[in-house]
Amino acid sequence: MLSEPHLRTIPPEGGKGDRSRRRLLEIAVARFAAEGYRRTSVSEIARAADLTPAAAYAYFAGKEALFVAAVDLDASGLVDHARTVMSETGSDIADQLVETLTLLIARLPEHPLARRVLAGREPDAIGRLLDLPSLAAFRREIEARLRSAQSEGALRDDVDPAALAAGLETLVLALLMGQVQTGVETSAERAFGVATVLQAALRPPSRGASIATRDA
Repeated sequence: MLSEPHLRTIPPEGGKGDRSRRRLLEIAVARFAAEGYRRTSVSEIARAADLTPAAAYAYFAGKEALFVAAVDLDASGLVDHARTVMSETGSDIADQLVETLTLLIARLPEHPLARRVLAGREPDAIGRLLDLPSLAAFRREIEARLRSAQSEGALRDDVDPAALAAGLETLVLALLMGQVQTGVETSAERAFGVATVLQAALRPPSRGASIATRDA
């Protein structure tokens, strides 16, 4: 079982130490994704980064801390894609979330370590997903967007944005895990079904209006 990691203080961003740490993490992402946690050693990652094992331990307290930081780095890249989509999509929060989910599914193969964890190939780490800093930060961003949508009347006002953001995050993770673990791609029909659920959950009801149908 992975214990709580303790990341050590790193030099200011942009310095040689920061570049070495980044290089170490990038190699760790590739090695852990290809070989898995148990078959990968800190020593081999350090050597590939032209560092000594002692230098690697100057940045991370141990293998577990390095692994979790590597997962977070890979996941943050995936989150960055989603963040861009949400910024570029129209103001409708339901549309933003649907487009975000579609992109996450499409881009997941580009993030092999995040995909490995979601696929259940690192069972000791799967429970740590919700604690990753990158996901926690993105959850807070979604919550802020939901609160803004509420203030604009675009989101039903009888739900708590924080609870809704947590629920949406759980739903997205479940959908991603379901796809990578079953190997079944999300069909257009299922994608439309997800969009319909989000519309029903998020949009305020209006008299004389109903949720759009596929033929609309």
